[in-house]
Amino acid sequence: MTEKFLQYIKFEKGYSINTCIAYQSDLEQFFSFTQNTFETIDIAVIDYQMIREWLSSLMESGVQARSIRRKITALKSFYKYHLREGGVLINPTLKIITPKIPKKLPIFIEEANMEALLDTDDFTDDYSQVRNMLIIEVFYNTGIRLSELINLKEQDLDIGNLTLKVLGKRKKERIIPITNFLKGKFLHFSEIKAKQGVSCKEKDDYIFLTKFGKKVYAKLVYRIVNYYLSGITTVNKKSPHVLRHTFATHMLNNGADLNAIKEILGHSSLSATQVYTHNSINKLKSIYKQAHPRA
Repeated sequence: MTEKFLQYIKFEKGYSINTCIAYQSDLEQFFSFTQNTFETIDIAVIDYQMIREWLSSLMESGVQARSIRRKITALKSFYKYHLREGGVLINPTLKIITPKIPKKLPIFIEEANMEALLDTDDFTDDYSQVRNMLIIEVFYNTGIRLSELINLKEQDLDIGNLTLKVLGKRKKERIIPITNFLKGKFLHFSEIKAKQGVSCKEKDDYIFLTKFGKKVYAKLVYRIVNYYLSGITTVNKKSPHVLRHTFATHMLNNGADLNAIKEILGHSSLSATQVYTHNSINKLKSIYKQAHPRA
């Protein structure tokens, strides 16, 4: 019942592995509830009131609004698919209202702190150090996601045109400009790889590799970012996504167009990018105080 749906969102819709796993877990939890409470897992029998009961039980258990929102999205997608396929005649999720989530301001690193980290004359020939610093540079210079960085291939880097091709969510490609400075970092990294005999052992020629030639993995990259950010900031979260927030915030603070940032980040709508304007208002207040005669 759920297997065809999961195959559909994975292969036809191009959902990420993590999203597919989350949706599978949500659906299993839902049908476990209907089985225990109403003694049915028949999607044609389950109605709006049963779904309401499930959501109420989640709220009473203290499940966060963000998690409930995702579970509702999973269930809505599931029923929409089966309505189209003829598995049900009525979609019982149509009247379900998704709870609103209070927006949190993105955490970011101050410019001076990032400069302190990246402006160093420590030119090392150690493969891991060169790779790790380039990872930080790429996150901060492009704003790409963790999964996007891990899957960068050699053919995605166009040194001549100073661009980086990124495969984002739902397998959407986008082209991101890079600086001459970052180009130099990539070239230096390639030299170090060649000198130390690090070559890709995977079927695809990935850029970022372990010393054994395997594609870097999420936990390793997370540890690298956490290690370097721990030396320059006291913010609680020190993840690749914080560097993505930092990229967007610093770009806005320095006058970049919001639509341009949207395209670089790979956001599907401008509303997702507008959250960074809340951080940038602090910069505007500072400028206002300095420039206005009555401030």
